[in-house]
Amino acid sequence: EVQLVESGGGLVQPGGSLTLSCAASVFTFINDWMSWVRQAPGKELEWVSHISTSRAITNYADSVKGRFTISRDEAKNTVYLQMNSLKPDDTALYKCATGGRWNLGYRGQGTQVDVSS
Repeated sequence: EVQLVESGGGLVQPGGSLTLSCAASVFTFINDWMSWVRQAPGKELEWVSHISTSRAITNYADSVKGRFTISRDEAKNTVYLQMNSLKPDDTALYKCATGGRWNLGYRGQGTQVDVSS
């Protein structure tokens, strides 16, 4: 059974930072690229970033490039999303997912990020 559990969301002021975490089941983590996606109210699901199994490849959506950093820790079966210089447009439900941008698979329940003053 694939298990993905996100944490780390919250309310932050514009310009602030948050780090999201996603704990994955071992089998999933070892064998799969991992992605972060987000969905704001009334908007379509947006892919944010992905990281390869070897960590050699990371890619970002243009909307977050230069501000967000994805990473993974095999020892903890966890993928992270460091988010800096947050903007109100970053407000969304953030979910981690198995797979890369073009083959997203299982998703977690998500963690809410609200950027507001």
